[in-house]
Amino acid sequence: MSVTAPAAQAAVDHSTPNRTSTGDVDNLGTYVSFGLAYLLGHGSAALSQGDAPVLDLPGWLPMTLLGAGLAAGTVQATRAALRTQRTTTDPDAVRTAQLLGALWVTAFAALFLAITGLSATVDHPDIQTLLWPTGSGFVVGLIYVAEGAVRRNLLHYALGTWLALTSTTALFLGNPGFYWVLTLAGGGAYALATVLERRRPRRR
Repeated sequence: MSVTAPAAQAAVDHSTPNRTSTGDVDNLGTYVSFGLAYLLGHGSAALSQGDAPVLDLPGWLPMTLLGAGLAAGTVQATRAALRTQRTTTDPDAVRTAQLLGALWVTAFAALFLAITGLSATVDHPDIQTLLWPTGSGFVVGLIYVAEGAVRRNLLHYALGTWLALTSTTALFLGNPGFYWVLTLAGGGAYALATVLERRRPRRR
């Protein structure tokens, strides 16, 4: 009995790091940056496009605002993931984080090839205008789902699910209707996720 109990305790102690070794990334900065990108980028596009635009904005401004916000969010996400990697000693957790990071490159490279190929074969002048905003939301949503599943982060998983579904649903609407869906559904979801992320307990 005296031998079994320490052995059982050692097994428990040994298994505990494996249950939490995936780490928990602080996504607050990422949510804020991506949320502003949606609200400012897609919002300005919704207000300035269509048959009766509300604002007279240069055509390059919405895409510039969106790109700046997405770039800032990507930097924030990378920095947060690197901080988490430095706090873990589990090589499997580090490898998992590296693979998830590579997933961003693979997914957006595939999206670029898909949209470029469709633009070359389908005679539709607005196809890139439609597919880049919605396709980006779809890809980001699926990546969030993967990250949330691996890290057991329900908030991240739910946000990714919402982004993937609303981004593809927006394709049923014309311009500027789909921009309003991306602005309100996407930007609103990021705003809510920002509030919930501040209250979410961290697991290490």
